[in-house]
Amino acid sequence: MTSIDEPILSYLTDMDGVLVHENHLVPGADQFLAELRDNEIPFLVLTNNSIYTARDLQARLKHTGLDIPVESIWTSALATATFLKEQRPDGTAYVVGESGLTTALHEIGYVLTDSNPDYVVLGETRTYSFEAITTAIRLISAGARFIATNPDATGPSREGILPATGSVAALITRATGKEPYYVGKPNPLMMRSALRRIGAHSQSTVMIGDRMDTDVISGLEAGMRTILVTTGISTMSTVEQYPYRPTAVLKSVADLVGKTKDPFSV
Repeated sequence: MTSIDEPILSYLTDMDGVLVHENHLVPGADQFLAELRDNEIPFLVLTNNSIYTARDLQARLKHTGLDIPVESIWTSALATATFLKEQRPDGTAYVVGESGLTTALHEIGYVLTDSNPDYVVLGETRTYSFEAITTAIRLISAGARFIATNPDATGPSREGILPATGSVAALITRATGKEPYYVGKPNPLMMRSALRRIGAHSQSTVMIGDRMDTDVISGLEAGMRTILVTTGISTMSTVEQYPYRPTAVLKSVADLVGKTKDPFSV
């Protein structure tokens, strides 16, 4: 069991709802990250969004006022590629998704094909194709292993919610009878791959998130202390609905400014 008194040497933090909200900077997020850099505390920004490459996200974050290095961004697409490289090096995959996912798979030496692939990999896209989904269903039915980047059922847009990876995965599962293996949050596998990315240990790392059902539970199951901020999805009242609790609940990451070395001090 991780002690609350153990020193904090590194941070993992969710992106949407923690550092940015609806494409706007969360007040204090820039100061929080600047303090981590000034104190030479390793950190990684996580997102379940598999649409964009880390370089794409770096550019989008810069527009909000956050200057985050590419190597400090970890997406579910990168975590999925890391997992597949470990499971089946130089494999083949049929991908339903965007450049964030296809680029990550190309970079590990995967061949993308619709001819007897080892895997069908489902990610997020704003333009799900019925033809592509049909191909995925047929390939999975023929024996391809089913992987999905994350289980999020919906995603945000200016017009309202959109069906996301989890919803499309449910459609494919209904047609094939095959459940996908989800790599992204709340699977603690994504947390462990992120820790390895920065050479950190769970006992000395804090996970910051805005959702009890993804960020907090995955951090908890990976052996980290967790901080829930209420600038995104979960609120103080929703915390009581879960059988587990974060180590601390804060209004925002602004409350961590000046306390990054000792975030649980009173």
